This record gives sequence, C-alpha cells and structure tokens, in this order.
Amino acid sequence: MLTVERLDVSIGPVRILRGVALRLEGGQLGGLIGRNGAGKTTLLRTLMGLLRPSAGSVSLDGASLDALPAHRRARLGIGYMPEDRQIIPQLTVEENLLLPAWAAGARDGAERLARVYRLIPEVEALRGRRGLQLSGGQQKLVALGRALVGGTRLLLLDEPFEGVAPALAGRLAEVIGLLRGEGRTVILSESDLSHSRKLLDVVFDIDRGAVTRRPA
Repeated sequence: MLTVERLDVSIGPVRILRGVALRLEGGQLGGLIGRNGAGKTTLLRTLMGLLRPSAGSVSLDGASLDALPAHRRARLGIGYMPEDRQIIPQLTVEENLLLPAWAAGARDGAERLARVYRLIPEVEALRGRRGLQLSGGQQKLVALGRALVGGTRLLLLDEPFEGVAPALAGRLAEVIGLLRGEGRTVILSESDLSHSRKLLDVVFDIDRGAVTRRPA
C-alpha cells in the first residue's frame, strides 16, 4: 500500500506540488495523468526520494519513507524509470539492468535479471551491447527492465510511452500489463490515457501540482 498525504514540494522559490494526497492498494496500477509541467515528474522524483518535500508524508505498507534517501528507498524495492531513461552509455545493457540489484546488495540479482529477460526478450537480445549503441526506443525498454529489477514492491514509471513509435508503445503497455496480479504497486505518468486506459485500476489527474482521483 502506498499512501501520500498533504505533500508540498518546491523547487527553488516555485511551489510545484500543492497538498497532494493519494492512496494505492498493494498490486494496484495507478495512472498519474496531466499535461507537461503539471507536476508529474516532480511527484515521482519525490516518491523516489530525489526531491525533499516541504510538508506532508509518504508511506509504504504503513512504514514512513520520509527520512529515507533515494538509495535506501531503492533497497526497500522501489524502482524508478525516469522519463529521460538515464542509461549509462559505457555500461552494457546487462550491467545497466543489474545496477539496482548491485546497489541494493540483493542476492537474487540473477533471478531478477532472468525474469526481466522472460518478460522482455528483446532486451536479452541486446544484453552485450553498450548503452551508447542503443536507439531511443531500445533505451526505453532497457530503462523499464532496470526499473523492474529494482522495483519488487513499487514501480514509478515516468512517461514510459513518450517519444516512441506506436508499435513500441504498444509493446511497453503489454509488458506493464503483465505485471498485474504480481502484487507490485505501480504508478505510471502520462499526458493522456491513449496508451494506458485498459491497464489502470485508478486514475489520478494532476493539474498545477494538485491531484484529484477519478474512476479508471
């Protein structure tokens, strides 16, 4: 269960998030829907611990995350797919995928990797290629795989369908859909529901840093 209460976040003098509150049950897939600049990335970065709120709280399964930096949240099984992918160019695809497991000191890294390869066999075919050799669409697939390696409890997917061809967007949606029923909580952000409508259990609209819930 993910619970966010009265979250305020500012970047410099600009207040970005305003009293954000949302709740997702374990295993639910929620959509964070809003135009560019509405606060989607800021909220996901705050949940990951990359930004500090000025007010409010975040908890996972009843345990507060407020005092935990990003690396400690990652060790709790929170995975993050940034909009700009952030694939490390000098590392191979497999090394990029394993980074969250290495950073968390996970003993089951090989099992997590094998599961990603089962879900996204296209990524296994790229395993020895370096990040700088990947196309933008291939980087999206690798970034999703890397988030899956780390996100055993909570996945934060920032604009996973942005800037990719329709066929690849459909493939990404298919992979995300396969996560249903596994017990992971998932939040994905998108500017509209064109790719995710059939995936979501709940939709949160975000506008000018404020969030409202509506039926999926």
